[in-house]
Amino acid sequence: MGDAAAARSKERWRLGTRRKLTVAGRGVTVASLAAFVLVGCASLGYAPQSESDNPLYAASQSNLMSLSEVIAKHPDDPQAYNMRGSAFGEAGEGAQALADFDKAISLDPRYAQAYANRALLYRQSGKFKLALADYNKALLIDPAYAPGYLGRGIVYRLNGRSLLALADFNKAIALKPDGAQAYYDRGLLYQGQHQHQFAIDDFTTAIALAPQKGEPYVARALSYLAVGDAKSAASDLDQAVQIEPQSVQAWTSRGLAYERLGQQEKAAGSYAKALNLNDKYQVARAGFARVGGKIGQAYRTF
Repeated sequence: MGDAAAARSKERWRLGTRRKLTVAGRGVTVASLAAFVLVGCASLGYAPQSESDNPLYAASQSNLMSLSEVIAKHPDDPQAYNMRGSAFGEAGEGAQALADFDKAISLDPRYAQAYANRALLYRQSGKFKLALADYNKALLIDPAYAPGYLGRGIVYRLNGRSLLALADFNKAIALKPDGAQAYYDRGLLYQGQHQHQFAIDDFTTAIALAPQKGEPYVARALSYLAVGDAKSAASDLDQAVQIEPQSVQAWTSRGLAYERLGQQEKAAGSYAKALNLNDKYQVARAGFARVGGKIGQAYRTF
């Protein structure tokens, strides 16, 4: 399930002291692993990192210099600060992004997008009350602002306020029916409530609207596994790991799907690939041990 926005947290694998697993062609060899710990299957939910439907978050770090030049020439332009804040967020510079969104709002207190963008930063740092206040402000200013409903719905979902989250996702979809993110998040909400057929339907729509994203494939696969359809899950996860080959969770979930199908070779290869990316991921360790994975043995992933 793979899926680009401001202040996203990017996982970096430790390469120094870690002994890596080796991959040759389409095979995976487990060269060295620490002792395996058997753990239960964790829920592999995928909270999106941003409102990908909001074009303001498409600004990249390469735009920072030109945006700063615009601000130097037009220091009272709130849109320029908002755009640079988005670029700072994309670059992971949260403090600078926050300062720019604050400035944009001070210049134009009715700038709904700046409130929503600042809310995103707050949400990603776990400051849910501040995020909720900003989303509420954005929607008070512009009641037809779909990304505001989407963002607020995510805050509600993360805080267990399911009915409010559902209402906001429904509103976001009504306002922007071609927005994949809202279907994806509503699917996550259904999935968390064990309403897997509704979840599958929403993930299917998200995939149709954004087939280049891996996360909806992973999420749909997990619901397929929950209803006992390991074959469909494996098919989705085959696609997910091709789209997002660096996704530890996609490879781990694929291992589980093939384990359920009794295809131990592919299961072991998938778990090994996940461990090659992160050798401390306990769910993959447990799966690899369960299927009889052996250190030093090569496994095919396809």
